[in-house]
Amino acid sequence: MKPRKPWRRWLAFLLVAALPLTTLPAWAEGRIRIAQQFGIVYLLLNVAEANKLIEKHGKAQGLDVQVEFVRLSGGGAVNDALLSGQIDIAGAGVGPLFTIWDRTQGRQNVRGVASLGNFPYYLVSNNPAVKTIADFTDKDRIALPAVGVSVQSRILQLASAKLWGEAQFNRLDKIQVALPHPEATAAIIKGGTEISAHFGNPPFQNQSLAANPQARIVLNSYDVLGGPSSATVLYATEKFRAENPKTYRAFIAALDEAAQFIRSNPEAAVDIFLKTGQGNLDRNLVLQIFKSPEVQFKLTPQNTLALGEFMHRIGAIKTKPTSARDYFFDDPHVANGS
Repeated sequence: MKPRKPWRRWLAFLLVAALPLTTLPAWAEGRIRIAQQFGIVYLLLNVAEANKLIEKHGKAQGLDVQVEFVRLSGGGAVNDALLSGQIDIAGAGVGPLFTIWDRTQGRQNVRGVASLGNFPYYLVSNNPAVKTIADFTDKDRIALPAVGVSVQSRILQLASAKLWGEAQFNRLDKIQVALPHPEATAAIIKGGTEISAHFGNPPFQNQSLAANPQARIVLNSYDVLGGPSSATVLYATEKFRAENPKTYRAFIAALDEAAQFIRSNPEAAVDIFLKTGQGNLDRNLVLQIFKSPEVQFKLTPQNTLALGEFMHRIGAIKTKPTSARDYFFDDPHVANGS
C-alpha cells in the first residue's frame, strides 16, 4: 500500500478551511459571554469571575469553559447585544427582560435565567425643593441607565401611574436622561449641573447620600413594588440554553455558589467588589450595604410580576405575564419565584 502523499493532506486541510463560516454553529459548548452593568447588584457575577466558579463547575462536568465578561450600560444596549449574538447571558433590569421576552416569543424565545438578588433602588435628588416625585419640574433632570426602558424608568412610570393615574404613566419621561451610574453619581455629589436627580442602585445611591448633605431619597423601589423585589436579572435565548446544557448548568451552579460565598464571607466579597474599580468607594459603606436587611443575594426572582402586569396595561408589552414561570426558564430555583 502506497503512503498517502503530503499534498493530499494539505488539500484536505485547505478545503475544510475554505468552508463558509455560516456552516459553523452559532454557539460552541464550553463558551459563555456575559454582559453586566454597574453596581453591587452584579456582585454574583463579580464573585463568579474572581473565583473562577463557572470554570470550576464546568470542569466538574468534564468541560473547559471559556468565560468572557462584557460591561455595558443600559437595558437597550444589553438587549441589542443579546439579539445580535454578541453575548450569551444578559444582565439588566427586569423591565428590559419583559420587553425582550415579549418581542422574541416564537423566535429567539428569550427568558430569565436567574435573579441577582433583592436590592432597593433609590431615586435620589440634590434639589432641596424636591421631596416627592410630584415636586419635579421641567427644570429638573433625572439620570438613569435608559429612558423609558430601564427598570428604573419603568418603576418611575409605575409610581407616576399610581400618583396621577395610568394615563399619565410617562409624565416624567420628558425630564429623564440616559447616563451611566458613575457619571450620574458624580453629578449628584458635585451639584451645579442640569442633573438634579439620579435613579440608581447600590452602591451609587448610597455614595451620593453619604457625600452630599443635600441629597435625599425621593422614592424607594420597594415602596412602589410592594416590598423586596428582584429588580436586576439575568436572561438568555432558548437556543443558548438548549444547545449548551453543560455550560448552562455550570453557570447556574456558579451563581449559587457565589450567593453562598457572599452570605458567608461578606468581608471577602467587599474586597472582590472593590477590585472591580467601580468608583472610589469607602469600604465600610460597601460592607454596610452587604449587611443591610433590605439586601438579599439569591437566585430566585421575587416580586417581579407586578411590573410586568403594569407594562402590559400601558401597552409596553403585548403579552400579559401571569407568573414568573412565563418569563423565566423552568429551572428548580425559579419554582417558587414571583
